[in-house]
Amino acid sequence: VQLQASGGGLVQAGGSLRLSCAASGKIVSINAMGWYRQVSGKERELVAVINSSGTPNYSESVKGRFTISRDDAKRSVYLHMDSLKPEDAAVYYCQFGVRTNLFRKDNNDYWGQGTLVTVSS
Repeated sequence: VQLQASGGGLVQAGGSLRLSCAASGKIVSINAMGWYRQVSGKERELVAVINSSGTPNYSESVKGRFTISRDDAKRSVYLHMDSLKPEDAAVYYCQFGVRTNLFRKDNNDYWGQGTLVTVSS
């Protein structure tokens, strides 16, 4: 299973970006999909997650500004980021819980390669 993230870039404070992440490979089903971010020297933190029913959850720092969505037919998750702040700048990673075995119900976690978001003040 491979995850390919895209959509990062440079944006001015107050601007918007849309991140995408698509999975490929041997997949039976995808459970939760999430976005994390990491700043150099700091731990990776959860930004948003969406479960298999489509219920989203957000960190307090992005609630009301970011929207996570998923398209199961495309095996993809999206993160629409509005009102970006300089403190949102980070490498953003997507993470999926993927079931790969038809005869087992457990999921394995897979990560994308990261996409850089830079916010200028």
